[in-house]
Amino acid sequence: MQENHKTKLVLFDLDGTLIDTAPDFLVSLNNVLKNHDKSCVSMDEVRPHISEGTSKLIKLFFKVGESDKNFNLYKNQFLSEYESNLKKNSCLFEGMTDLIKFLDKKSIKYGVVTNKHYKYAQPIIDSFLELENIQVLICPDHVKISKPDPEGILLACKKMNIKPENTIYLGDHINDIRAGIGAGTKTIACLYGYSINKNEIAYMDCGHVKKVGDIRSFIVL
Repeated sequence: MQENHKTKLVLFDLDGTLIDTAPDFLVSLNNVLKNHDKSCVSMDEVRPHISEGTSKLIKLFFKVGESDKNFNLYKNQFLSEYESNLKKNSCLFEGMTDLIKFLDKKSIKYGVVTNKHYKYAQPIIDSFLELENIQVLICPDHVKISKPDPEGILLACKKMNIKPENTIYLGDHINDIRAGIGAGTKTIACLYGYSINKNEIAYMDCGHVKKVGDIRSFIVL
């Protein structure tokens, strides 16, 4: 892969791409819903919206807008609950361990660019021994504008002293694809993730956007 594509850096989105964090989101959300005598939700209901952020989850499942007097209460309670649960049931997606071993073997550097805040992202990453060689983590705390703006990806490339054209970015949300294209990286849309839609990226498929339904196929790109 390194010879064919001159890849020196691989950057992952976190939720829905590198790590399946949905189980801990679900438990945390349902705990708060129950505390407010509201109906619990299923994994199928929650999963497609995880990559869209906490505010979206609160709006959808508490059925309130941001102007509602209880919006911030629900959101803060959910974030507190999630912080307590974020390392309990999350797991690497199938094939990721093999991919990480492959990157280590080929001496290709790798890191994470996510819209998840550092206080949640770093503990999750630290909980996986397989990810001990991650060399860069960029969160909203580190940039002025989050994805779909390419600032985070460009900052990661700058920190690693590697050009975007020698970088691959993987993500499971349309904003990840926009960020990768905007940064000038080779970009992979992970169809196994939470929210990417084949139709959404069809018009973006301009040669350097690759669609994978199984992360193991990335190894043979």
